[in-house]
Formats: sequence, C-alpha cells, structure tokens
Amino acid sequence: MNVLTVNAGSSSLRAHLVDTAAEKVLDSAETGEPADTRESRDALENLLDRIPAEPDAVAHRFVHGGATVTGPAIAGPRVRAALNAARSLAPLHQPPALALLDLLRDRLPNIPHVVCPDTAFHSGLPERARTYALPERWRARWDLRRYGFHGISYGWAVRRAAELLGRPLEELDLLVAHLGGGCSVCAVHGGRSMDTSMGLTPLDGPAMSKRCGSVDPGLLLWLLRDGKLGLEELAPALQTESGLLGLSGISGDTRDLVRAAKDGDVRASFAMAVFEHQVSRALAGVAASLDRIDALVFTGDIGWDQPEVAESDADGLGVLGIRGGLDTRRDADAVISGPGAGVPVLVVESREERELAALAARAVEAREHDEPRRATG
Repeated sequence: MNVLTVNAGSSSLRAHLVDTAAEKVLDSAETGEPADTRESRDALENLLDRIPAEPDAVAHRFVHGGATVTGPAIAGPRVRAALNAARSLAPLHQPPALALLDLLRDRLPNIPHVVCPDTAFHSGLPERARTYALPERWRARWDLRRYGFHGISYGWAVRRAAELLGRPLEELDLLVAHLGGGCSVCAVHGGRSMDTSMGLTPLDGPAMSKRCGSVDPGLLLWLLRDGKLGLEELAPALQTESGLLGLSGISGDTRDLVRAAKDGDVRASFAMAVFEHQVSRALAGVAASLDRIDALVFTGDIGWDQPEVAESDADGLGVLGIRGGLDTRRDADAVISGPGAGVPVLVVESREERELAALAARAVEAREHDEPRRATG
C-alpha cells in the first residue's frame, strides 16, 4: 500500500509517500513554514503532481485526539468534529492539521483519509498516571486528565529499540525521550505507555524550544492576579517566548545554543544546563512507573542529531544505573553505550512517516475486513 503521510507542525510541514510493504519513502516534501501557509500548500501540491498514481490512503498526524479519537480513525463528520473540539487543547498544532485535512479530502475525495492522533499511544495510561488531583466535578465535566503526546514517534522508537536489542518488545521496560521542538519523556512497559511527562496539553514537561514546560500553577495564578499579566499576554508567552528561547534570549534551537556555549556565551550555557537537567529529572520521574529499566532510548531531532545532549542527560541519571561515555560516531540507529553498560543507551531516528503509514494501512485494512460483515449482517 502506498500511503501519503501528512505531518502538520506548528511551524513546519512534512509530507511523505511511503510504500508500507517495503517501509520505504518514495518521495517527500518538507518546509520550515507553518503547514497552512501558501509555501507549505504549494510544496504539498508539487508532491502530489509528482506522484504517478493516486495514493491508496492519506495518513494525517494530529497532535490531539481529544476524549473520543483514541486511535487511528477514518476521517468522517464525527471524527472531524471531535478533532475540531480539541483545537483549544493544542492551539499551535490542531488548526493547521485541520486545514490540511479539509484541503486533502477535497483534493483526494475517493481514497480513505486516516487521522492518527499522537495521544493514541497513551490512551491506555493507568488511572493513577493519568488522573489529576482536582475536584471530581471538574474532571467529569471537562475530562481533565493526562493525555500525553509524541505517541507516533514513541510507537516507532520502541519497535526499533526492540529490534536493536534483539528482544521482543513485550518483554521490555524502556525509558524514551523524544527531544525536538517539543520535548517529552515516556515510560514504556511491553510496548504500552505507563507514564509520560506531557499532560492535558503539549505545554507540560521539560522546557522546550519555545514552550515553558512545567511551571508552578501558583506562579501562573500569581501573575494573573491583580493585573500583573493578562491572559492575552500570558498564553502566547508560555507557548512561543519561553523555554530555551526565554532562558537564553538568543535562540530556541539547541544547535545554536551549543555553538554559542562553546564560544563562551554564559546565557546559552545556562539554558542548556537547565534543559538537560529537566530532561534527566523527567526521565527519573517516569522511571518510577517501571519495575526495571532495560534501556534508555533517545529520539526526535535533538535526540538523534545532538549527541552532546544525550551524553549530558545520560550522565545525569547515575542514580538509575545509567552512565555517559556514549559513542557518538554513528549515522544509523544504534546502541551507543559501551558493552559493559548496566543500562544500554540507544539513539533512534524519528521516522513518524513510517509509523503513520503503518497505522493508516492497518486502519484501512480493518475497515475493509469489517465492511463485508456489515453488508451480510
């Protein structure tokens, strides 16, 4: 099956045509502009023009599935409405993804469109991990709970980790860090998410490129009280002016900060120290949900491309039996800890397009299997 995958980020678009049988990318288009801009739409149109035949399906990554879209689903009116209802929970990501879903359903009306929410990987979180200590009437009325994100990346990473370790995924307890423009960590037991750092929204967890990550809710109340800040100023600042950018005053890109730190920039060095400490602390926190740690896995653009970050994070987890001294000379997914490491450390390139294509193919096949039974039943 050839599946067109569409990954609409808040400031980027990644689209790929994937052969699911060969797990091979046949063509792609990427931009560094928001997914609903003219530049991104033109890039997507150019990709469609290059494809010799219509794809068998389109897979759309959605950051938030809300309370009802808890797995890959064929896009229809009810699914579309549920995704729209979750707009305010992921305000940077959901609107451009919805815009591209509508665009491509009009452009390719005769093939199935499958929405794949990042939250689906965490839909089976244990109650103790997903529940906020808030009044029950609030939790019941608004479904306030930990959803978790980056699930498509985690799904691919844990399968690859099992292959690299030569062990069945069902037997593994893994710590996984997805580090990129958005950052989160996850504890995985037998392929199932047991705890994760992001919550109701993608704003929770370690500090990110421009997002603040976890802060004391009392701090936010204090800022809102007595007119120190209004919601109109607070909300965008937490989403786009905080994190590494807010700490350094220079950039939210860890590559820029690592270079600046090497040149002696104190603010860049401090921003990276805070970031690495928060990632290590988050990993140690979710580790409490596991009986043991069979491996630590780094993925995402930072986890894959910046070995100095993985080195620092691993070195900060000595209490868990994890050590630095990692092998950074690699250009493929690999175990990068030494042969005598108590806990292996791995790096896995994030291949969300392959995971998206596989999820969409299974959803389409499941629908085709069910349709004859509906017709005869």
